[in-house]
Amino acid sequence: MSSRGSTFAALGAALALLALPACGAASIGTGSSPGSAVPAAATSSPDAGAPPGAEILGTSSIGEPFKLTIDSTNEARPDEFEITVEDVTCGEPLDPKVLAHDSPSAPTAPPTPEDGKQFCVVSMEVLNVGKGEARWTADDTVTLNVDDTAYSQTRSDAQLTSAYEEYWYDQGEPRPSFGLNPASKGPVNAVFQIPAADEPTTLWFAAARWLKLFDPEPGYLIQLQPPDQR
Repeated sequence: MSSRGSTFAALGAALALLALPACGAASIGTGSSPGSAVPAAATSSPDAGAPPGAEILGTSSIGEPFKLTIDSTNEARPDEFEITVEDVTCGEPLDPKVLAHDSPSAPTAPPTPEDGKQFCVVSMEVLNVGKGEARWTADDTVTLNVDDTAYSQTRSDAQLTSAYEEYWYDQGEPRPSFGLNPASKGPVNAVFQIPAADEPTTLWFAAARWLKLFDPEPGYLIQLQPPDQR
């Protein structure tokens, strides 16, 4: 795990005082059911973080792109993306620019995680490497894992993820959930909640439109810790 204490760029000093409970910041690398945590593989396995029985199509690490292929209605032209996980930041307030943009006319108190939990924001770049326009969203397709426990996005987490997407879209960046043309790319910041005392170890990306608890879809396992700390 990389050094703790990294923050989002340009965090306001006032918001920085809104420390999240019982955990210092941790940064790694250069619609789901509320509060959901779905079981993953055994901790002793190098595949911990993948749903039990799921086929692992490939593995990757922070900053290392991987190709995610999702079947579409046109079997001859599946949706294909190159996704790079750039950073995972936990225990920090959410980006104040995003929050201000989300409610410009009626500012409210910054959102807070559930009791005993912390926000983790996964920063990604998504590139369409397929042959046609395609959409991709982290909601219901990605889990953030602590060893063998997998956390999906709650409804409020998904709303915060949308706030990040809307912010980037209004800055002129493509929004992958709206659709990307071939060779176009856009940023995605996915928000999760994990226990305040924990640090995430992996991400799981389902090669499908949604996660399944039973008969899970195949996918990709992204390691967040250096090899000597796994």
